[in-house]
Amino acid sequence: MTEPTQTLGERVAFHRKRRGLSQVELGRLIGRSESWVSQVERNARKVDRLSVLAQVADVLGVPVTDLAPDVPTEAVASESEPWRDALRLALTGHPALSAVASAPTADSGTSEDFGERTEQAWTLVHGSRYSEVGPLLVSLIADLEQALRSVPADQRTSVAEALASVYQAAAAVLAKVDDMEAAWLASDRALFTAEAAGDVALVAAGQFRLALAMLSAGRLQQAQHAATTAVTALRPRLPGLGIEATSVVGALCLVRAVSAARASDRRTAWQAIGDAEELAATVGAGRNDFNTEFGPANVALHEVSVAVDLGDAGDALDRAARIDTAGLSPERRARFLVDVARAHAQRRARGDALSALLEAEQVAPEQIRDHPKVRTLVRDLLQDLSQRSDQELRALASRCGVPI
Repeated sequence: MTEPTQTLGERVAFHRKRRGLSQVELGRLIGRSESWVSQVERNARKVDRLSVLAQVADVLGVPVTDLAPDVPTEAVASESEPWRDALRLALTGHPALSAVASAPTADSGTSEDFGERTEQAWTLVHGSRYSEVGPLLVSLIADLEQALRSVPADQRTSVAEALASVYQAAAAVLAKVDDMEAAWLASDRALFTAEAAGDVALVAAGQFRLALAMLSAGRLQQAQHAATTAVTALRPRLPGLGIEATSVVGALCLVRAVSAARASDRRTAWQAIGDAEELAATVGAGRNDFNTEFGPANVALHEVSVAVDLGDAGDALDRAARIDTAGLSPERRARFLVDVARAHAQRRARGDALSALLEAEQVAPEQIRDHPKVRTLVRDLLQDLSQRSDQELRALASRCGVPI
């Protein structure tokens, strides 16, 4: 792992090797020469432009702050969508402070109203409709923090449960758009609020969102630890905790599987998939406890993802061909198609990879255009001279913000 004392060049070299790229390959992906990469890694050349630094970080699959910790988060996010800035600000400084300092009010909403709005928020999250869910989450955080301190004592548990779910939704959407610091903060708030509600399964769901945020940020050891800790604590108690807790533990097993696969730990990855399969058989199809969508179909999707991360493209495509995604959310179907595209790319089937990406974009456009793995894959496809002139690929690259 990188150390605080390392230079920018040393950090770039570390993450390049971690991704298995040569200096020539990294240079090709960012439109630079091997000499340029070598000079940066030897600290013989400075990278003064934030846009260039962001491009390098994007290709390496890490936040800009992993390469340059001194870069202000505000500078990195200065071109982000307004909803993202508003949601980040809603999490900045504890929102409960204004609620504590204010006089109690009964105008923030009822338990029924909160439930409907929270359900609406999760529908938008699962639909990858981020620009719509962002403003809704901002208002829900403010209203629920106020209500938690103003409703009668017998209603506080239900309000706390709704607030924990809203923070989990915020964590989910922020992780999807690669805003890891804010996603971690939202996850931590979800855990704290769920504990206050006294719901063990809801606490585990918060831990699941935290583990996902770490996984999205490439913090594989931390993601594995967060998921394993929760599974170890809860799995022996599942008979007394109910089917909802079983769903969350199963979802945590899937985080374990993916984090292990990305760390090239084949044995742990497939062992975790086996654990998830056992739990999915208990849960059955058609459930969505704590918005995990955990069940047999979701496990099958993760088998494809694990196979791709382990470099087993043929196995991934064989498994993908047997999956019916009709009952899954747009977010899950789009993620599945990205994994299919990655598998095709590993087999040099560039046209099939592009077709899968375009289909994924039709299903969940905001998710695909904001996805770091999609941008990396599009860059890879653009390096193929036979593909570079493809107008559909060039148009997709433009929509994803990938330089042509």
